[in-house]
Amino acid sequence: MSSHHVIAQNYSHSSENRIHSDAVARQYGFKGALVPGVAVYGHLTYLLAQSEGERWLSHSLNRLRLFKPAYHQDQLTLTLSTGATATETADSLFKDKTTRLVACYNNQSEQLATLLSAQPAELPKGEYLGLLDNPIKSAGRVPISWDRVVEEQPFTPWQFDVSADENYRFAQEVSDNLTLYADYAHPHLLCALANTCLTNEYIMPTWIHVGTELRHHQAVRVGDTLTIRAVPFHKWKKKGHEFTNLYVGFWRGEELTTDLIHTAIYKVAH
Repeated sequence: MSSHHVIAQNYSHSSENRIHSDAVARQYGFKGALVPGVAVYGHLTYLLAQSEGERWLSHSLNRLRLFKPAYHQDQLTLTLSTGATATETADSLFKDKTTRLVACYNNQSEQLATLLSAQPAELPKGEYLGLLDNPIKSAGRVPISWDRVVEEQPFTPWQFDVSADENYRFAQEVSDNLTLYADYAHPHLLCALANTCLTNEYIMPTWIHVGTELRHHQAVRVGDTLTIRAVPFHKWKKKGHEFTNLYVGFWRGEELTTDLIHTAIYKVAH
């Protein structure tokens, strides 16, 4: 079993999402501002990228689950296990000899998150692509609400340039100095773009990322221009929270490089 240690940073304390501020997070019962879930994902990817490099960024299936929050300056331990230890915890999508499990713990030995990763011959692809051809939501940001999150109504497509400066910033936010990211987009950046899909469309004062399934079909390189298309395909309520599942696809020209299923609580119960 290999491991990695890092100090978590809350780089979003001034963002529109006030769950990353101490005062508001405490109103919801947390001990302080939450470190972004996409940053925890970035930390979890370190051992996979270190061991597999471009191969992992080009072809892998990854499922993130966030159980408990990380806080600013938490000392995180990431562990990577393979074989039986990993596959015993996996569902049918991950019943593959390549499956690995990365777990994230704080310095109280609490498990905060897990990342299952596999490299099967065929990745899931296209199950929600047809929804992107439905009539698009009206342009412009509106306050998020149950009625305004319309299942199967796609958002306006947009483009993102993967610049060296932006990629470096995202890598540094998770203290990742792997030389791999001089050439390739950091997974932290790619996952964060799913958040941007939501905030492009909605005013969201307080919300929480709780999980993502991300599929690397082709490696995204620094200098690429991505066309990003997204559609919410499911919403539900549980214990006073309101959730949504968002499908997001990234295209380089006509080529689907990456797609993901992003899960968030967009209305947090007090």
